[in-house]
Parts: sequence; C-alpha cells; structure tokens
Amino acid sequence: MNSDQILKKILEVSLVYVPKIIIALIIWFIGKWVIKFLIHASNQILDRKDIDPTLRPFVKALISTLLKILLVISVLGTIGIQMTSFVAIIGSAGLAIGLALSGTLQNFAGSVVILVFRPYRVGDFIEAESFRGVVSEIHIFNTILKTLDNKTVVIPNGKLSNLPLINYTTEPLRRVDWTFGIAYGDDYDKAREVITRLASEDPRILEDPALFIALSELGDSSVNIAVRAWVEAADYWPVYFQLNEKVYRNFAKEGLNIPFPQMDVHLHQEN
Repeated sequence: MNSDQILKKILEVSLVYVPKIIIALIIWFIGKWVIKFLIHASNQILDRKDIDPTLRPFVKALISTLLKILLVISVLGTIGIQMTSFVAIIGSAGLAIGLALSGTLQNFAGSVVILVFRPYRVGDFIEAESFRGVVSEIHIFNTILKTLDNKTVVIPNGKLSNLPLINYTTEPLRRVDWTFGIAYGDDYDKAREVITRLASEDPRILEDPALFIALSELGDSSVNIAVRAWVEAADYWPVYFQLNEKVYRNFAKEGLNIPFPQMDVHLHQEN
C-alpha cells in the first residue's frame, strides 16, 4: 500500500471510530456523574429508611460496583466492541481469576453469610482471631474492629464466617467470676460475710440470678473462694475491677489475709 492508500484507510477508520470514541467519552463522564448522584441518593435513602448500620457499607459498595460495571459495558458497546465476544473472554478469564482470587471470593461469600445470619452487627463487642474489639464497619470483603486500646484491626470475612467467634454483646446480662484467696486458719464464714456485704452494696449486681459464693479449692497456699454475680453487659468490667479493690481493702480491715504463693524449705545437716 502506498502513502495515499494508507492515509485514505486512516481517514476511513477515523470517520468510523472517532465519533464513537467521542460519544464513549461523553457517556463515560456523564455516567460517572450519574453514578455519583445515584450513590449519594442511595445513601440518603438508606439513612432515611433507618437501615441497619451493619448493611449500609455493604449495600453502598455493592451498588457502586454494579453501576461501574454497567458503565464500562456501555462504553465498550458504544465503541463497537462485540459484547458477546467480550462476555466470552470475561467468562474464560473469570475462571482463571476466580482460581487466583479464591480467597477474595471466599471473603465475599463470608460477607453474605454474615449479613444473612447476623452473628454480629456494627457496634457489637466481639472476640475473633485472638482479637477483641468493637465492630466499626462491615465491608464486602472484611470487617473492621476497634480494639480497647484504639487499634484498627481488619479481619477477612471468610475467616469470621467459618471460625469460632465470641459475641459479648448479644445477651443483655453477663456473669462476673472472681476467685478470692484467704490464708489457712482464717475464718471462712467471716470472709463469706464480707464478700456478701460488699456485693450487696453495689446496685449494679443483680439480685436475680442470685449471688453465688462457695469454697472452690484448697490450694497449695490459700483457701480459694469462688464468687459469681450477674450484671448488665455494660457494667461487667467496672463491677469486676471495683469489687476486687473493695475486697482487697476490707479483707485487711477484717483481719483476713490474702496469701501469696510460698514454699517451705527444710535444711537437714548430715554428720
């Protein structure tokens, strides 16, 4: 082909594809603005309908992803790419990508399981993967926790949907357990009386279920007393720490000794 033929061919291709490319660009920029508007509108609808906070990040991300996929397909179709062939290519490539991203797909499936069965919600205090924290967000692929010392922990949803998980917020009441030790020879009945009095003075400790106190163990260095009380979930740690403090102070006043581990060593001298 000579230069004139090449130039003619370029002009022909340009006349066919340049308008399509211009229209595709227009669709792309308008589509991005429409998607932004629709996402903003959907956010307002979710807020106005008082949708469960657990669902909001997931729904927003899902709507955004679907709209962007539709926009890309529309732009490619406008340029003139045959979508049947394109879908076939995506299908064949999707299998390979799916195998490579099996963990990511598992996390997405885990998100669906979490949102359907609700083992936890936004705001719940949970323990999973050796981490404890408050659930701040649930995304398509992971869950974000805020620990008690204000660290951010990102846990894949695939693991959260398959591994054991403790939710401390599900039940309104929790049982607080203590073990207080007194020395051998101390008055057990007096120790029991002091613990009962201190617990009854705290209005956060519920009367029903009743307070439980029993001698649990004759240990190596102490007589151990088991104490169990029921409180509202939000009062668990304040009650736990404050009764520890009260018992420590009042045992000393009542002449009760809190022993520490000790060992008697006997020396024998051989002649």
